[in-house]
Amino acid sequence: QARLVESGGGLVQTGGSLRLSCAASGSIFSISAMGWYRQGPGQQREFVAAITSDGSTKYANSVAGRFTISRDNVNQKVYLQMNSLKPEDTAVYYCAHQRRLVDPPFGAWGQGTQVTVSS
Repeated sequence: QARLVESGGGLVQTGGSLRLSCAASGSIFSISAMGWYRQGPGQQREFVAAITSDGSTKYANSVAGRFTISRDNVNQKVYLQMNSLKPEDTAVYYCAHQRRLVDPPFGAWGQGTQVTVSS
């Protein structure tokens, strides 16, 4: 059973940076695209970024140019480098498996990691 564990969140001031990590277990990681999603207070979960197994990427317009997604296929980890953070980036961040960059996530969600950006 695939399992996802997110970490790296915290409290940061506007303009600061954080690097989120997602550790994945299970055999599908190497063939699976991976995505980052977030859910802000009172909001629906939304797409942030995704990366294929060979490194192609896709970003939400709201984070393009500020966030960078990457992955380590050997250690089955996905990262989200977040720079120039804004208060509207405050949310719980989750990683997820996807079949392709344009597909919705599938499988169980992890517990998420809280990112809070103070103004």
